[in-house]
Amino acid sequence: MTKCRRLLLLNRTDPPAIRNRLLSAALCLALGACSLGPDFLRPHTAIPLVYRQVTPDAPLWPGKDWWRGFNSADLDHLIADAEAGNFDIQAAIARIRQADAQLRISGAPLLPTVSASASQQYNRQSSRTSSLSRSRGPIETRTSSVDVSISYELDLWGRVAAVRDSAEASALFSRYDQQTVALTAVTSVATTWFSALAFQDRLAVAQRNLNDSEQILKAIQARVDAGTASELDLAQQGALVAGIRANIPALRSNAQLQLNALGVLTGKLPEDIRVDPGTLDTLSLPEVTPGLPAELLLRRPDIASAEASLRAANANLREARAAFYPQITLTGSNGFTSTALSSLIGPGSMLTNAAVSVAQTLFDNGAKSGQYDLNAAKYDELVADYRRAVTQAFTDVENALTQYRFATEQETLERQAVAVAQRASDIARAQLLAGTSDIVTALQAQSTLFSDLDQLAQVRLSRFQALVSLYKALGGGWVITDTPAPERRLFRGVL
Repeated sequence: MTKCRRLLLLNRTDPPAIRNRLLSAALCLALGACSLGPDFLRPHTAIPLVYRQVTPDAPLWPGKDWWRGFNSADLDHLIADAEAGNFDIQAAIARIRQADAQLRISGAPLLPTVSASASQQYNRQSSRTSSLSRSRGPIETRTSSVDVSISYELDLWGRVAAVRDSAEASALFSRYDQQTVALTAVTSVATTWFSALAFQDRLAVAQRNLNDSEQILKAIQARVDAGTASELDLAQQGALVAGIRANIPALRSNAQLQLNALGVLTGKLPEDIRVDPGTLDTLSLPEVTPGLPAELLLRRPDIASAEASLRAANANLREARAAFYPQITLTGSNGFTSTALSSLIGPGSMLTNAAVSVAQTLFDNGAKSGQYDLNAAKYDELVADYRRAVTQAFTDVENALTQYRFATEQETLERQAVAVAQRASDIARAQLLAGTSDIVTALQAQSTLFSDLDQLAQVRLSRFQALVSLYKALGGGWVITDTPAPERRLFRGVL
């Protein structure tokens, strides 16, 4: 700083050196500018040692293309369409460009502002004549000037740098937020697609049961015609058939609604979705196991975006504190002026000037202190948001692990129930057709089997959705080091 002060003592007898000294002093002061703080410190948050549902002996974190583990070509195609056409992702990318532009705007004052101007003036004046004097022609004057000026605010208190730091943190936030939006879009496509498959499975169950029930209805009708069954038996079986048939339109409607929802998620119109639902039974369930909870902080883009917001708020707090101190601005100009007469050509002249201005607010009715208090309160709010994001991340993992564990157990038990119900239904049907059992027993067996098959399809969907939730809770293969830094080309050597 001592050298910088010496550079400010400009030699008035050496005008050509003024501009160089002014610029050198500005850069020296900029590099030696102090920051009034506070320095950013990541807030302390409670981190569990392990997850309650798993042991971290063999962690298996999600990969970037984790959805391929389900072995669904249709899902791969839909997610590729979502990554390219999802409207939320496109909006998030546009916000990245906005943040980068704001970063360039905020960082511009870190370097001097240089402007140039040129002008030319023409003047013609007629001379007076009289009968006693000889007439003279008009007098013409042309004046040309070129001026280059430099203006620079000395960032002694770090105000301008704080503005730049806030914009840089906001640019990072926009990138992390885009990754969060993309992860949400991808997982939404997966859960919506699995829901469509589940409704297709339930529709297949309903259609199968309808066919079986109609066959039994025909058999009972034959027995009624032969006088070996009653009209009550026929009516009871007919009621079961009617109930199963009534459920089919709702299942078809829900399956179609899921396909329509895929259109919004992939940025397409519903009629442009060219996939037909299949079945969940043909898909795989890829394994995933979280590692240590502390590692999760580097794998969740929402946590990274919360921290970036906190960094921006910290920089805003530094800016508000620096605003209490004087604003010092250096200005300098160097120009050339030439005047040419019609009768005389004179040499041009060099004009050089430099100035240092200091501005300090003496009274603002508490505006600056109010701004500081506002930024401080905003920072405290974002600290709470950050801690909530971290706590929510661990909760999401625990919830997903719990849901997947119990959904897996429930699916195993439900398959056993289906096997038992299927055997009971087969026996009751055979006895009914043989005339050794009544219709009530057959109806109960059919209803139990239909309910268990439908419940199995729903439980399997819950298992798939819980697994997708676990992939999302673990960050979907995202790692903080994979996120590119904001654009720095304009400020290389300053940042």
